Amino acid sequence: MAGRIAVVTDSTASLPAGLADELGVGVVSLYVVVNGVPGVEGSGVSPADVAQALSDRRGTVQTSRALPEDFAVTFQSAVDGGAAGLVAVLMSGSLSGTYESAVLAARQCGGESVIRVVDSRSAAMGLGFAVIAAAETAREGGSLGQVYDAAVCTAAQTTTLFYVDTLDHLRRGGRIGTAQALLGTALSVKPILTMSDGSIVLKEKVRTASRAVARLEALAAEAAGDAAVDIAVHHLAAAEKAVALADRLREQVPGLRRLYSSEIGATIGAHVGPGLLGVVVARR
Repeated sequence: MAGRIAVVTDSTASLPAGLADELGVGVVSLYVVVNGVPGVEGSGVSPADVAQALSDRRGTVQTSRALPEDFAVTFQSAVDGGAAGLVAVLMSGSLSGTYESAVLAARQCGGESVIRVVDSRSAAMGLGFAVIAAAETAREGGSLGQVYDAAVCTAAQTTTLFYVDTLDHLRRGGRIGTAQALLGTALSVKPILTMSDGSIVLKEKVRTASRAVARLEALAAEAAGDAAVDIAVHHLAAAEKAVALADRLREQVPGLRRLYSSEIGATIGAHVGPGLLGVVVARR
């Protein structure tokens, strides 16, 4: 990495297993407390742990942002290792204080001349695709500005869509407004959501779970169109449905380049609940 631009992200990117190491991306973890037991996303708390706790009426899951000192350690390690600069690509600042933590750490470790921090205005692979673009640009010898621009441009061209069984988890965590939550659960409709300017918003209401999945698939194919795209399919405790959805999208999207499938991380899983299905479409 010496002489190159380093790339860092946070654990909510939900990158497929092994990809961060393959790309040389540093990952700073958020914190998750499951049934009163504190842990670290990725190494100490798994998506299965979260899904199990949320399936139990007495179970509790709480999340908290990565701390400035967590980022400072990672940033300083990259600089000490000879990196020419660093770009940190992070989940939406509207959803977590993690972005703010990274900004504070960047100021302590050299400022914008050395470290640039990107608010992806998204999460999961809506963030992850921006991370991949930044890492690939860095690997090709891109400058600090070029790596930063690659992340920003990719994030802006990414559409995130997802279905959840209930909006209760998002409402309790303050990630969606009470009015939207009530609207989404009226008459037991099933909600399809999207990311808009960094926030989670209700996109459509569908009467049944099966229709919601079909509509999610149609919206993803519509977002892809005939363009060259990368797609990610996410789930929480719904692996078979995710595999089937991914297979159908392979058939429907003519410009598909890469398709990733992964279970959503513990932090996001805590706020969406078991049964999540999500599709992220990144236009090239």
